[in-house]
Amino acid sequence: MKISILTLFPEMFDIFNHSIIKRARENGIIEIEAINIRDFSNNKHKKVDDYPYGGGAGMVMAPQPIIDSIKFMKTKNSGKVIFLGPRGKKFNHSISKELSNEKELIFLCGHYEGIDERIYDYIDEEISIGDFILTGGEMACIPIVDSICRLIPGVLGKEESFQEESFYNGLLEYPQYTRPEVYEGKRVPEVLLSGHHENIKKWRRQQSIILTYKKRPDLLKSVKLSEEDKKTLKNTQKNIDV
Repeated sequence: MKISILTLFPEMFDIFNHSIIKRARENGIIEIEAINIRDFSNNKHKKVDDYPYGGGAGMVMAPQPIIDSIKFMKTKNSGKVIFLGPRGKKFNHSISKELSNEKELIFLCGHYEGIDERIYDYIDEEISIGDFILTGGEMACIPIVDSICRLIPGVLGKEESFQEESFYNGLLEYPQYTRPEVYEGKRVPEVLLSGHHENIKKWRRQQSIILTYKKRPDLLKSVKLSEEDKKTLKNTQKNIDV
C-alpha cells in the first residue's frame, strides 16, 4: 500500500520509522511519505493560512497551498483523499478494515480553525476519531494509519495476531497472562495451563463476552452471539446486576 500524507509537520510522522511499521516499510509492503503543504504555497513567506471572512477568532487554512498539494499528489497517488476533520464519520475497526484493502491513500491533515470550504471539492472522505479537539490532524492521522497498516497481509507475523484482538470480532479481547505462574499471590487461571485447546478457546470466548459487557456493553448490539454466548451473557448480567 502507498500512503501519502499532506501535512504542515512532516517530522511528526517519523514515528513510522520504528517497530512493526518500519519493518513493513523496509520489506516493501507499505510505502509512507509525508509531504509539507508549505512547499506548495505561492506566498514568499510560505504562509498557508489567513484571517476568516466575516471575522472570528483564529486563522483558516487557505485553499491555494492545499489544493495545489492535492493536485500534485494525484499525479503520484491515485488513492482517495481523506481529510481528518470533525464533520467526518467516526473511525472504527470496520472502517480500518475497509481502508486496508485500498492500494493507495492520501491523507490531509488540517490545522488552525479549519480549512477553506472550497477545499472540500477535492476531498473524497472525512474521518474523525472522536468528539474532542486536537491541535492538528496529524494527531488523528497517526493512529488511523497505524490501524490500517497492521491489517495489511504481511505486516504482522501471523494473521492470528490481529484476528483475536479487541474489536476484530466485535468483542473486547480476553485477558492475557504470561510467566510467572504466580505473582503477588495471583495465579494464572488453571484452564490456560491445561493444554486443552478447546477448553482454552471456550474460556477465552466467555471472558471476551464478560469483559465486553462490563466495559463496552454497546458493542454487544452488533455482535452475533451463539446460544452458548447468550448463556454466558445471561449469567454475567445476573451476577453483576444482583
